[in-house]
Amino acid sequence: MMSPFSRRNILKALACAGLAGAGFVVPAHAQGFPQAFSSFAVDVSALKDKGLGPFADLVGAAALDELRRSFADRVDPRGPRLVLVLTSVTMTAFPDGGTGYRSRGEGNSGHDALEGQALAVGRRGEVLASHPMLAVRDVNTSSLTPNEQGRAVMIAQHYVRWLRREI
Repeated sequence: MMSPFSRRNILKALACAGLAGAGFVVPAHAQGFPQAFSSFAVDVSALKDKGLGPFADLVGAAALDELRRSFADRVDPRGPRLVLVLTSVTMTAFPDGGTGYRSRGEGNSGHDALEGQALAVGRRGEVLASHPMLAVRDVNTSSLTPNEQGRAVMIAQHYVRWLRREI
């Protein structure tokens, strides 16, 4: 029997809690977030501190690329810098949802998640606004071809696209 406090169940609960409020209430800290940014940056030092090294660089590069693409219409040299501080990436070990030898008959796919916060940073380095966020994405791939790098790029893109909606 699977523990009710497994990592998968906790991630699902967090995702459901986040989706339950999506579109109904704008968090107070996101209301004052600037709408135009002079530049973009991604800080993956917390991921590197966890030993993710080049994998953290891959996630950071994908997030920065998506920031530039998704926020291209919100660039203004007079605005603050938008900095993403990514603190945690979680990728399910069995992306096919338990159809392998460890199956418990759950029949659902796994989830990948990326956690961090967006900061609007002024010219003197002061934080003008912050927006913490957890993005969770279903994984629909086989454990025989897990494609961790592709999934890392997809969760980074997913995070930025949700951020665009939030702020």
